Amino acid sequence: MADKTLVCKDCGKEFIFTEGEQAFYKEKGFENEPLRCPECRKARKQQRRNNENRSFRK
Repeated sequence: MADKTLVCKDCGKEFIFTEGEQAFYKEKGFENEPLRCPECRKARKQQRRNNENRSFRK
């Protein structure tokens, strides 16, 4: 395996999908490559957490 350059579907920025990340994805049984760069993944995860916390407060 070699590092791959992918394009984030949210921000359009190129990011590297490293050999190590590819091995991790394969080990976990993930079949698809990431669609978002690490920054957008982090932001999306935080947004989901915030939405979950709001639903618990109601």
